[in-house]
Amino acid sequence: MPTHPDFEALYRDVIPSVVSVYVGGRRRPGGAGSAFVYDDRHLVTNEHVSRLADAEDAGRVELRFADGSWRVGEVVGADAYTDLAVVAVDDLPGDAAALPLATENPAPGRSVAALGNPLGLDGSISAGIVSGANRSLPTSNGFAIPDVVQTDAPINPGNSGGPLVGFAAGKLDTDGDDVGDGDATGSAYEVVGVNRAKQGDNIGFAVSPVIANRILPVLVADGHYRHSYLRARTLDVTPTVAEANDLDAPHGVLVVDAAGSDGDEGFLHGCRGTADYRGTEIPVGGDVLVAIEGNPVRTHEELMRYLITETRPGEPVAVGIVREGDPLTLVVELDERPAVDRDDRTDRDGGSRIPVE
Repeated sequence: MPTHPDFEALYRDVIPSVVSVYVGGRRRPGGAGSAFVYDDRHLVTNEHVSRLADAEDAGRVELRFADGSWRVGEVVGADAYTDLAVVAVDDLPGDAAALPLATENPAPGRSVAALGNPLGLDGSISAGIVSGANRSLPTSNGFAIPDVVQTDAPINPGNSGGPLVGFAAGKLDTDGDDVGDGDATGSAYEVVGVNRAKQGDNIGFAVSPVIANRILPVLVADGHYRHSYLRARTLDVTPTVAEANDLDAPHGVLVVDAAGSDGDEGFLHGCRGTADYRGTEIPVGGDVLVAIEGNPVRTHEELMRYLITETRPGEPVAVGIVREGDPLTLVVELDERPAVDRDDRTDRDGGSRIPVE
């Protein structure tokens, strides 16, 4: 990686594949977003951008490319749980090439650029670094997106759905500087995240490439993604939660509540109630989930990431738990996660909003 990445070259090479998305032709932040070319017929954007089109325009979106040309696209696949969507469009401009997705999440400290249409300003670029990876990002729909990339590159309303781009390893920039090992497509750049609008000063987020690579091919083929569903709401076992539940150590995730019969050994057991511990109401008495299919579960984030990337609805999974001090293994058949109900804020498999110090 060069000491000073050539963002001017990155912009010149990548911007033809970055698209401004307008809903109903309205060039304003509330009706605009971004997208990028995924293959020879599809663009990637955010589900919340596509939802504006679905509600008001029956899936129709207007697309403006870097060369100034317009196209009309149709939303053909969307997934609210990962905030990803796919738009079909015919006759892409000749220089609008597909941008390759990274196969792994970017490491903190990597130089990146966010491209898109912030505040309705077509063809914008902002630069920064990856500030963190494997984040869990709560959404307004009451659940959390796992495995999210955090960046300090400015991301504003309208950037949503655009690419977070890094130099691919093993390629040379236009000045001949080595930028790493290269990706399989031969591109000098790769998408390391799908942008979402910023959450605060110097903090932006992007859906990770690991999640995108799992979800997007299915959206292209089927229009929707079937998520595995453990039917439980969980809370990370912090030292405070461990003490309140008389646990030996802060490890795993506490099952706050779960669907099914608490009298059946084949079901997870939720908490019996709460206890006032050091001035905070803490759920107590539930199973502590510590492993899935032999893989340690240290946080809710690890559990969600495994469910999305490694499982399918209808599959049986072996779940390691601690119940009343005793280690057990349950074989649980995963359900299909129900469609998002915009009026239901219950977040099973989505983490608890209970404050814990």
